Amino acid sequence: MNPSAATKSTPLNAPRDMAAHFMECGALDTNLTLAPGARLVITDDLLNGTVGDLAALSMAAIVGRDAMVAKAAVLPLGIAASKLGVADRARYERLFALIEETAFDSGVRESAEAMIHSRFRENQIKELAAEIGGTVGPARQRYRSFLEVVKLLAEKKISEALFLDEFLEFTRAVAGKLDFGIYALCVDRLFVSSQVPIMVKASLCKEVCKYPPLVRKELITNLLSSPKADRELVDYARQEVAKVLTHDQLTEIVLFTTLKLAWAAQRERPQKARA
Repeated sequence: MNPSAATKSTPLNAPRDMAAHFMECGALDTNLTLAPGARLVITDDLLNGTVGDLAALSMAAIVGRDAMVAKAAVLPLGIAASKLGVADRARYERLFALIEETAFDSGVRESAEAMIHSRFRENQIKELAAEIGGTVGPARQRYRSFLEVVKLLAEKKISEALFLDEFLEFTRAVAGKLDFGIYALCVDRLFVSSQVPIMVKASLCKEVCKYPPLVRKELITNLLSSPKADRELVDYARQEVAKVLTHDQLTEIVLFTTLKLAWAAQRERPQKARA
């Protein structure tokens, strides 16, 4: 895995109405994606203009389940407001009041409140940017160091047991600090890598089944809907979730997997039409 590839925004064919798509993600209680069935949004996408639409940024701040991503969406909105005169800033004040009242994440609500009280002053924007960078930056460095451990496993220079210990330590270290999209990318690649033994993948799957519901749902359904995953691993994952999840949790996994497969089929149809 290339550590730099995970932190760059890959060009994607985004849906015409990103705000509606983000709202759908919120209704499904899932993390935001840049396009139906495509990769998850990371903070870079919101800070570098990949998602630049005002309505989409607003929905990302309100419904985003990834705290780092949702908070990052507040920043370009604050910058846009800071560039306006007092008379033209009223609509942004109303927007930030809405974010403060309804955002899923408490940290986002606090950021919106601070922006309103500071009247979108530059120093407040810089503080939020520094807070995001100070949290995500070290977590990404820890991610890159873990990729070196993956390389050691692929080269058979460490044991499978030691690798699993390193994976669990890495997960604990970055929990709530790394863009979930990058963490999910890491796990997804481990599940499909030909260099990771099937028994290690099965152990990873077993650990993922113990994760909090939202994180578990994302990672397990990514595996179950992946065309690149070993069928043996997919079968094991189905058996494992059937053992440890409640009926309602299992139903949600099945439905969300079906939805991801439908999204993938949607993407394939235009490609086949062009061929």
